[in-house]
Amino acid sequence: MANASISKRSECSSTPRRAQSRTCRPGCCRSTLVVECSEVSVDSVTPAFVHAALVGDGEIAIVDVREIQPFDEGHLLWAVSLPLSRLELRIDALVPRRSTPIVCCDGGEGLAARAVARLQDLGYTDVTELAGGISAWDAAGYEVFAGVNVPSKAFGEFIEHQTDTPSVSADELAAMFERGEDLVVLDSRPVPEFRHFSVPGGVCCPGAELVYRVGEMAPDPETTVVVNCAGRTRSIIGAQSLIDAGIPNRVVALRNGIMGWKLAGHEPLTGETQHAPDPSPRSLRHAQDATAQIAERTGVTSIDMETLDQWTSESDEHTLYLLDVRTVEEFGAGHMPGSVHAAGGQLVQSTDSWIATRNARIVLIDADGVRSTMTAGWLRRMGHPNVVIFGLDTVPELEQGPPLSRILGLDAAAEAASFVSADELADLIASDSCAVIDLSPSPTYRKRHISGSWFSTRARIEHALQQIPVAETVVLTSSDGVVATLAADDDWAQKRNDVRVLRSGNTGWVDAGMSMVADPVRLADEADDYWKTPLDPNRQDGKTIEQAMNDYLSWEVALDEQIERDATTRFSRTVIGGLTAMRAST
Repeated sequence: MANASISKRSECSSTPRRAQSRTCRPGCCRSTLVVECSEVSVDSVTPAFVHAALVGDGEIAIVDVREIQPFDEGHLLWAVSLPLSRLELRIDALVPRRSTPIVCCDGGEGLAARAVARLQDLGYTDVTELAGGISAWDAAGYEVFAGVNVPSKAFGEFIEHQTDTPSVSADELAAMFERGEDLVVLDSRPVPEFRHFSVPGGVCCPGAELVYRVGEMAPDPETTVVVNCAGRTRSIIGAQSLIDAGIPNRVVALRNGIMGWKLAGHEPLTGETQHAPDPSPRSLRHAQDATAQIAERTGVTSIDMETLDQWTSESDEHTLYLLDVRTVEEFGAGHMPGSVHAAGGQLVQSTDSWIATRNARIVLIDADGVRSTMTAGWLRRMGHPNVVIFGLDTVPELEQGPPLSRILGLDAAAEAASFVSADELADLIASDSCAVIDLSPSPTYRKRHISGSWFSTRARIEHALQQIPVAETVVLTSSDGVVATLAADDDWAQKRNDVRVLRSGNTGWVDAGMSMVADPVRLADEADDYWKTPLDPNRQDGKTIEQAMNDYLSWEVALDEQIERDATTRFSRTVIGGLTAMRAST
C-alpha cells in the first residue's frame, strides 16, 4: 500500500471523492480514492480492496477506532477494537511492525481519518481508512458482525458443529450433583472471572491449562469431567481439547455455561478460590505425549533459537508476535525478553486482543510444550497459518516482572504538557476557576471521581467542552494520568493555552490525600466506552440480565450460520477426534 501525505486535521464528516465498483480487481482501488474534508486529504480504500486483502495471504490489520459500544453493534469480522481515545496504549502491541498495511474503520463520523493522521505521527507508514466506513462495507454486500471477540466465538460454534462436542444442560448437571455422581467441574475462565461467579464445586483451570492439569483433577477414568465458562466458547473449546487429547474420562461441556446455570434458576457462587494444582511428573508426561500427537495432526511445529533470531531480524518486513501462553505468575517469575503474556485459553477466546495483523508470524512460548501446542493447534485451525511453538528452556537469560506495555507518543506528550499538582488543582477548584474533565473509562468514573469533574471520552472532548460551563482553565485527568497527558497533545489542545494535566491523574490525587466521590455523575459525553456484558447488573440499556443473557446466547449460536456467509474465514474442518496417548498411559 502506498502512503499519502497527511497533515493534522479536525473531526469532519468525510465522503469519498469517487467510488469504485465492488467487482474491480484487487489492488486497483488503492490510489484512486481520496477522502476529503476542509483541512486534509486522506488516502482511502474501498470495501472491495479490503475484502480482497482479507482473503489474500499478505499482511493487513483492520483497526476499528470507534468506542467499544458502536463497535459491538456492527463491525468487520477481522477488525480489532482500538478506540481513538486509547490508540497509543495498545497499537504497538497489536501492530508491532511500523510498515504493516493498516486500514482504519469508523461509522462515518471522521474518527478514522484522525486515526490515520495520528498513526502516521507515531511512525506508521502505510495507513489508510475504509471509504464510507462500516455502512459502505454493508452496502457493498459484505457481512457486518455484532459483538466482541467475534472470530474466536464464531470459531467455537464452528467447532461444536464440526465435532459434535458433547454437552449437558444446567438442569442435567444439577441432577448429577443431586445423585452424587463422580464428577469434577473445571472452570476454563481466568481467575478473576472464576472468583466473580462459579458453578458450585467448580475448580479454576483456565483454557490451555486443562490438558496440562487434568491428570491431577480426574485421575480416575470413571470421573466425568464437566468444562464450563461464562457462556459457550471456552466450554466448547475446553471440552474438545480434553477429548482431542484422548483422556479416558467422559468429557462434556456445560451448555451455555454460567449464563445457562443462572437462566435455569440455579445460583452461582462468588468468591471461590479452588485452583487446579500443577501436574505431577507422570501427568506431565501423559500430557506431552497427547499434545505431540495433536501437533502432528494439526501441523504444529517448533522453532529453535537460530530461527527465532532470524525471524526477529526480519520483523521489519514480516510481523512477529512473541506470546508467552503460561500463567501470569509463571511469566512474572521468568520470561523471554520481548515477549508478551497471553494465557493460552484467552488467546484462543479473544485472539484479537493480542493479534491484529493477519498472516503474521506467531511464536507461542512455553516451558514444556503442552500449553503452547494446544494453543497453536487451535490457532492453526482458526486460520492462522504461521503459528509455531518455542521452548523457554533454550533462552539463555530470562527477565522477571509483570507484563509491560509500550505507550507510543507518551514521552513527547509528557514533555509538552503543562502539569498541575493535586494541591494546585485543589486551589483551582476552590476558586471556581477551572473545569476538570475526567478521561477515565466511564465505569471507573461512575465508581469514583474528583468532585465536580465531568466525564468525556478523549476522542470527543471538543464536543464535551461545549456541554460544560466555560472556565479559565481546563484540567484533564484520567485514572493514572496517561490518557490525559496524551489528550493534552491532541490538536484541539494545541490550539489553546489554558489546558493543564493533573500529574499522575486520579492516582496522584488520591496519593496526595484528596477524596473521591461517586456522585454527582456529570456526563459531558456519551458513555459508550465499555462493553455491556450480559451479566452486568448496571447495563443501563433497559434490558434485564435474563434478557441480556438470552440475547447473547442466541447471538452466539447464530454466528456459525453467519460465518458460512462470510468468505474471509479459513476455519479448518479437520476433526482430530480422541487420541490414544493419555488413554494408553493412564
